[in-house]
Amino acid sequence: MLLIGVVSMFSDMTHEGARGITGPFLGSLGASGLVVAVVAGGGELLGYVLRFVFGYVADRTGRYWPITAVGYTVQMVVVPLLALAGNWPVAAVLIVAERSGRAMRNPARDAMLAHATAELGRGWVFGVREALDAAGAMIGPLIVAGVLYLHGTYRGGFAVLAVPAVLTLLVLASAWRQYPHPSDLESAEAAPGRRGRPRAFWIYLTGMGLIAAAYADYPLIAYRFGKDHIVSDAWIPVLYAGAMATEALAALALGRLFDRWGMWTVAVTTLMTACFPPLVFLGGAALAVIGMVLWGLGMAAQESIVKAAITGMTDADHRASVFGLFDTGFGICWFAGSLALGALYDHSATSLVIFSVALQLAAIPLLVKVRHDIRSA
Repeated sequence: MLLIGVVSMFSDMTHEGARGITGPFLGSLGASGLVVAVVAGGGELLGYVLRFVFGYVADRTGRYWPITAVGYTVQMVVVPLLALAGNWPVAAVLIVAERSGRAMRNPARDAMLAHATAELGRGWVFGVREALDAAGAMIGPLIVAGVLYLHGTYRGGFAVLAVPAVLTLLVLASAWRQYPHPSDLESAEAAPGRRGRPRAFWIYLTGMGLIAAAYADYPLIAYRFGKDHIVSDAWIPVLYAGAMATEALAALALGRLFDRWGMWTVAVTTLMTACFPPLVFLGGAALAVIGMVLWGLGMAAQESIVKAAITGMTDADHRASVFGLFDTGFGICWFAGSLALGALYDHSATSLVIFSVALQLAAIPLLVKVRHDIRSA
């Protein structure tokens, strides 16, 4: 569990560090704003859609480690290669390849990680992984910011990220060598007996799809901060780093709470995160900071206890497929919601807030229903 968490930490240093500068880097190569939006949004959507495909392949072949390794290798290789991109089409292909590598490795990795939950607890295992993941997501952009502060270039930033990229692959190889058969960590008696995708899963996906559609991505939040001069430009990435720190700490706490309270943890967290839209889109600097803390709390839940809940909804032989299907549905809803939130914000910030809060609150009864269905099964 810890080794996979460390892999996540170094990999997030790499790809999150890169994501912070891919937009302006494409612009420096002559890409238009539309191109930047299509590459970023389209790459993210493709990365989510492909997860079902790779999850299905992992379950059908049983080759979880090789698929995970290839996905990480693709992702870690293309980020430093951006330093060599001579024009924006080449850079765009590399950016999309990075998202595709992430899509390849996530379902198989999560399926292997789930084997450790039988002994350690579903919430704690996924919470620890997400805490380390968020720590990397906080450190990576700061590394790149340091390169730029020292009068480096975007290319220099990508090149420096080769260091955590190499560390990612070294730790991954160590984890594979020490635990070649992760299923040995889970006894047949401990493995969930539900086969396929029960009704509770579809209700859960619907509820989480509402939350995904309601959840504003940070670029839109940052756009509001800069446009309305809520904070200075220098503080915008700092607020993001602070949200990542909140995500890291919250993931640990939520993991423990999930192992004790189950789906109630997801429902109560959603109630809390429904408060972030008015704070970040209508409030001043002080309220915006509080809103970013709640936003980070929601991000922690989406990457830790939300995944932990899925582990108990299917048997071990179908986990990668179910993780992939969930991520695909979640990603499609996220992309559609992002388009809606952007259009609503151009109309009025208040309409965005109403839309976001309403969808999150509408998801809570569905999450409670899932809890009832699981307890009744």
